[in-house]
Amino acid sequence: MFGRRACTVVRRETYGPYVVIDVHDPDGRPPAPGQFYMLAAVERWGGGEDERPFLPRAFSVLRARDGRLSFLFDDVGPGTNRLMELEVEDELWLAGPLGEGWRTTERRPVLIGGGVGVAPLLALADDLDDAQVLLGFRDAHHAEAAALFNATPGTVPTVATDDGSAGHRGLVTDLLPDDLSDVELFACGPPAMLEAIRALGVPAQLALESGMACGFGACFGCVTPLAGGGYARVCVDGPVFAAAELAEVPAH
Repeated sequence: MFGRRACTVVRRETYGPYVVIDVHDPDGRPPAPGQFYMLAAVERWGGGEDERPFLPRAFSVLRARDGRLSFLFDDVGPGTNRLMELEVEDELWLAGPLGEGWRTTERRPVLIGGGVGVAPLLALADDLDDAQVLLGFRDAHHAEAAALFNATPGTVPTVATDDGSAGHRGLVTDLLPDDLSDVELFACGPPAMLEAIRALGVPAQLALESGMACGFGACFGCVTPLAGGGYARVCVDGPVFAAAELAEVPAH
C-alpha cells in the first residue's frame, strides 16, 4: 500500500459541480469504508508554472466494487482542478488504502455528510443494511450529488441546502433525530458541522479532512488536538476518530 501504482480511468460522471471518476485497480487490496488514497495525475502534475500541483492529494474512497475505486472531486485548487480534467483512458497515480476507517457498532447508524464529505459515507452506506442518511449542500446544483446514494438499496437520503433550493432550508444538523439515545452518528463535512456534532456529546465518529503532504505519518503536517492532551495524526490515527477523543475539530 505504500508504493504508488498507475491506474486507468474507466468511467467519468458529473453530479452538479462535482466529478466522479472510477479507476481500475487490479493490484490493490480492497479498502475499508472511510479509508483514503493519495492521488496524482500521471501527466501534467508537478510541473509547469510555479510547479503546481506538486504533492499528491488525499481523497476518501467513494465506492469500491469489483476491482474498481470511485473518487469524488470538487474544484477547489490546482490539484483538484487537474484531477477533474481526467478522462477515460487517462492514468492516475494512486497510493493506498491508507488510514483508519469507520467502525460499525450495535447502535442505530445515522450518516451525516456535508458537501464533498458525502464521499466516505457512501462507502459506509454500501456496507450497512439500513441507515438514515442526512446530506447538506450549498444549493440544488450541489445537491445533485445525493443521487450517488440511489445505487445503495434501501437508502433514501434526506437533503438540506443553505438556500432552500432543494430539501430542507438550513443546516443538515437540523435534520438530526430528536432522540439520539440509541444512535451512533457517522459524519464527514465542514469543520463547523463536525464541531457541532462533537459538541452534542453523543456517540459519534468523525472523518476529518486535512491537507496531507505524505499520507504515511512521516511529516506531522496533519495533526489534530486530542481531548486528553497531545495530538494525533489524521493520516495514520484517522481520518476517522471517535468524537470523544477530540478536543475540538480544527478549522482548515
